[in-house]
Formats: sequence, structure tokens, C-alpha cells
Amino acid sequence: MNLKRNGALLGVVAAGALTLAACGTDNNAGSVDVDASASAAACDGKSNLSGAGSSAQKNAMDQFVSTYIAVCSEKGTNVNVAYNPTGSGDGRTQFIANQIDFAGSDSAIKDEQAAQAAERCAGNPAWNLPLVFGPVALAYNVEGVDELVLDAETAAKIFNGSITKWNDPAIAALNEGAELPDANITPIVRSDSSGTTDNFQQYLETASNGAWTSGAGSDFTGGVGEGAKGSAGVAQAVSGSPNSITYVEKSFADQNGLSIAQIDNGSGPVELTEETAGKAIEGAEFVPASEGDLTLDLSSIFGSSEEGAYPLVLATYEIVCSAGYDADTAAAVKSFLISAANEGQEGLSEQGYVPLPDAFKTRLTESIDAIAAG
Repeated sequence: MNLKRNGALLGVVAAGALTLAACGTDNNAGSVDVDASASAAACDGKSNLSGAGSSAQKNAMDQFVSTYIAVCSEKGTNVNVAYNPTGSGDGRTQFIANQIDFAGSDSAIKDEQAAQAAERCAGNPAWNLPLVFGPVALAYNVEGVDELVLDAETAAKIFNGSITKWNDPAIAALNEGAELPDANITPIVRSDSSGTTDNFQQYLETASNGAWTSGAGSDFTGGVGEGAKGSAGVAQAVSGSPNSITYVEKSFADQNGLSIAQIDNGSGPVELTEETAGKAIEGAEFVPASEGDLTLDLSSIFGSSEEGAYPLVLATYEIVCSAGYDADTAAAVKSFLISAANEGQEGLSEQGYVPLPDAFKTRLTESIDAIAAG
């Protein structure tokens, strides 16, 4: 695959990660150079698709759309995809109401909403297709501590108030030889409902050996810490608060120059990199559901003890009808997602995401190919 990107575009996209504006996607096909002959996207069906939902995948979606427009333009077809990052819950609601063609969501559609989505899909199940992965950093600001190792148990105790000092024996045991200050820890948490919070708390619930007992959900349940709104908000708060720590997408930690803890998942400390996060994704398992649905068993990622795998990874889905679209919509949804799952993944790491591993990409492409009309 030969895919080259304009450096100015990447700068704009990276800067855009600081503010997730709730507006439709406006793309310029001329800003992305692609080899359309390498793309399996058919560029058929209706010319305008619509989606809404997860803001965590907004910058990835911008790239997917720009790449898709460029591919189809080179093939002689004009297309557009308008994606509005209104939040995962709103995306699912709009999808159920048949107001958009697909939804982006930080969690799979399930239970009552899944039944409602099946009604929208003419009696066919809606599928959860994980398309965007972003590693979550334990980002901290402690003077003189450039390297830090934590595990899920110590992280849980920091964020539920059981560990309050940076030189606590539990932290010291994971960081032999490090000069940890006798200073109070200030946890910074999301004050708004967040898929990142939900995934972080599910990680703690899964991997902390019972240290996290307050449950999961989009609102922080740990009961301690100072709140800040949005990913940019918590990252900026840690940047300005000595001895603080937060959970935040890697791109925001990088943008604010924050140190990132290594995680010991039982097989030794693991640094957060594209490769280590990708290794955790490669080991992901799926919840048994309708054939074609790829709802992740997150415990297979969060609870991974595989050597060299970074387990704290946020997965976001595209929610689509397995069948029940009209023929033009089905064709367009398939074409766009095929492009996003393949050439659209190129360069995602520069925005703090984890490109899909090849084995995962193959499984996802099989599900996309199976989307049907009628």
C-alpha cells in the first residue's frame, strides 16, 4: 500500500486533538495523496453518509473521511461522510432513531438499546465493529521522577484514596531505587461523563485483584480526586499541579509534556508504545453474539498478562445495521468502512491512536463485507 500524507494536514489534525469540536466533518480530498488502486473501497452507493457519536474517535474519523474522499476522487466518484462528535450516548440514540447511517461509540450497543436498534434495522441485529483503538496513559507530574512503574492494584488504590503518598511502600516496591517524594498524591479525574472513565474503571475492576470495589460507568466512582472537564482539561490540570496523576488518552499526555507510567501487568513493566498497545489488541477476544458482531470481551485486553502487552486501551466502535439498510446506504457504509479499516489506518499512530493489527483487520473486514441490504 502506498499512502503519503501532507505534512501540513498532519499538523492541523494533531492540533485539532486539543479541541473536540461538535461539528460536522469538513474534508478536502486534495489534502491527502493516496494510491487508489490499492484500495478495496468500491466508492459505490449513495454519495453522502452521516454518522455521530464518540468524540474520542473524532480525529481518527477526520482522517478516515479525508482518505476515503481522496480514494474515491481518484476513482472518479465524489463522496462525503459527515461525522458529528456529539458523544457516544447521543450517537447511539440518533442511530436508533434512524437519523444517521452509523454511530461511533466508546461502548458496544446492548440490552434495551440493542433491541431498539434491531427495530431500526428492519428486524436485523445491529453490529458493533471496533475500528479505532487509543491507549490510555497514567500521566503524572512528579519532579525528579522521570520513570514510574504502576500496576492495576496500586493505580486502583491511588484513585480510591487508599494510597495517598508517592513514597507509599506499595509504589516503592514497584520502583526499586527510585527517589519517590514524601508528598501527597493528587488524583485528577474527569468531572464529566466519559467513555475514557468507563474503560479505565473497567480496567481497574478487571485487573486490580479486588482493590477497586466501586464499579465502573461513565462517571468516576472512586470518591477522591479533583475534577476537570474533558481529556484536555485533566491533562492541563496535571501539567499545572505538582504531584498529580490522571488517566487520559496518550495524545493529550504527549501534548502537555507529561510523563507516562509503565504498567506491570504481571509480566514486568511495559512502556506505552504503538507496538505494546497493538500486542494487547492482537490478543483480544470477542463476546459470543450474532455472527459478524465484534463486541470485545474487554477483560481479555484489560486482564492480559502477556509479556510486552500494554493493557490499558480504549476501544471505540462503529455501530451499523447488519442488514436492513436500503441498497445504496448498505453499499456506501461498506465502502467507507473498508477504506477506514485499511488505508485509513495509515498514520493513526501520529495522532495517538493504535493502528489495527493485521489479524484484527482481517476479522473486521470479514464483518464489513457481510453487511447487507434489505
